[in-house]
Amino acid sequence: MHALAGLWVLSLLTYGYLSWARPREDGQESGHRPEPGTPANSQPHLIFILADDQGFRDVGYHGSEIRTPTLDRLAAEGVKLENYYVQPICTPSRSQLITGKYQIHTGLQHSIIRPTQPNCLPLDNASLPQKLKEVGYSTHMVGKWHLGFYRRECMPTGRGFDTFFGSLLGSGDYYTHYKCDSPGVCGYDLYENDRAAWDHGGGTYSTQMYTQRVQRILASHDPGKPLFLYIAYQAVHSPLQAPSRYLARYRSIVNASRRRYAAMLSCLDEAVGNVTRALKAHGFYDNSVIIYSSDNGGQPTAGGSNWPLRGSKGTYWEGGVRAVGFVHSPLLKNRGTVCKELVHITDWYPTLVALAEGQIDEDVHLDGYDVWETISEGLRSPRVDILHNIDPIYTKARNGSWAAGYGIWNTAIQSAIRVRHWKLLTGNPGYSDWVPPQAFSNLGPNRWHNERVTLSTGKSVWLFNITADPYERVDLSGRYPGVVRQLLRRLSQFNKTAVPVRYPPRDPRSNPQLNGGAWGPWYQEESKKEKPRQNKAQCKQKGGAAKKRLQEAGARPPCGQAVPRG
Repeated sequence: MHALAGLWVLSLLTYGYLSWARPREDGQESGHRPEPGTPANSQPHLIFILADDQGFRDVGYHGSEIRTPTLDRLAAEGVKLENYYVQPICTPSRSQLITGKYQIHTGLQHSIIRPTQPNCLPLDNASLPQKLKEVGYSTHMVGKWHLGFYRRECMPTGRGFDTFFGSLLGSGDYYTHYKCDSPGVCGYDLYENDRAAWDHGGGTYSTQMYTQRVQRILASHDPGKPLFLYIAYQAVHSPLQAPSRYLARYRSIVNASRRRYAAMLSCLDEAVGNVTRALKAHGFYDNSVIIYSSDNGGQPTAGGSNWPLRGSKGTYWEGGVRAVGFVHSPLLKNRGTVCKELVHITDWYPTLVALAEGQIDEDVHLDGYDVWETISEGLRSPRVDILHNIDPIYTKARNGSWAAGYGIWNTAIQSAIRVRHWKLLTGNPGYSDWVPPQAFSNLGPNRWHNERVTLSTGKSVWLFNITADPYERVDLSGRYPGVVRQLLRRLSQFNKTAVPVRYPPRDPRSNPQLNGGAWGPWYQEESKKEKPRQNKAQCKQKGGAAKKRLQEAGARPPCGQAVPRG
């Protein structure tokens, strides 16, 4: 029996090698249009729901102890995406969703956009909402932006959204909407379009507050006109905060972080249910496409679980980049199915533009593909590879070299690529443990329970057949040097198309203390005169209730008092 099992695994590994094919060199697939049988007129309403830091295991249908009945039902009635990839951290995933381009083609290869950096999504890239507006869509964003805001043009309303209600930064308090980037550099982070929404800072939990705003948008919009609604929830990103009634459901979870995380996810699940009911109540549902996705893998130290995948958020192991995702829509031809074809977050851009009956200019090269027929009809994916990333300024691997990369690639550089069944990693891929569920039995994820892997063994290249070995347990780089060379050449080809990294130093003018107490645009062209600062009388007129709430939480109000350290 063991011999047969071994032969089966070997055959799968060999299949990956023998089925090698040259990666596609052309651009995106031609645009697909909604199928016959959809409602007349019909550009569908497009609803994109992005969760933050939800782990691969953290949904009921992946075996989680966390109850997610809404997500389970929507996924079961739609199409589950079980070979679906995103980026390992926040800004990269969001930038690729909005542009349809890899990080190497927008200059955002390294890390995230920090609150104090004069940086944002490049303004010369046509955004997804801009393309949808061209064909008559109303475009609304609710939730977390995290794509830069140092100039007003970088704000969501400057990038194609008719309205925006949400946060600009990567994280913050769920109730006060207040964030400190470093000691003394703190501010309020809740916006209504391009102004700080002081009047909304009354202590409402963000998941519920964002859902209420979505319900208002749906109640006021004409369902006969196409709508694009991008809902980027803050949950389940740290800090781990949840209303008490959700915490009560998980008293049996001993680990405090996991318990709070579970409560946050249950609240998010309920919120998605409320959005779906609102779509039905206001006449949108029958002509809508609902897409649900996490932005990256879970963080075990903050309660998330990617088991049985390897690694975590911030890494290029499967636990960092393989995501929970599904599509739910009455317009799907094959509902109640599982899609195991390769899909990446860049694919939503051309897919949604095509569904909207829009056009992508011939001179624009996207890294995404139109995958609607793959998802709706079960056809083969046009995608055969994914560049997970090339980060030339990340900490170099001590043991990496050109020699280790056969003279094709410097393996000290952090990079990762998937081509068909094969995945190659070079450099320092990040934290590489497998964190099983029992690791959460104590006060924190207990590394005693983890399956530890040391990277100090001289390695800087790893090769896996992900189809046969999705948990990345068998490194095949020594067995298949020919495959390693081919993937290194593909990395080199991609790298030739990369633009310079955009990762500027912090700008002290970004401090909210200098800008009315709220995070927001601070950069002005040298030729423009500086706007006069508000006086105290003007500040007193702004959101008294919000300021009182901030003071009670130990936060700095928009004017006057000094910012507390922390």
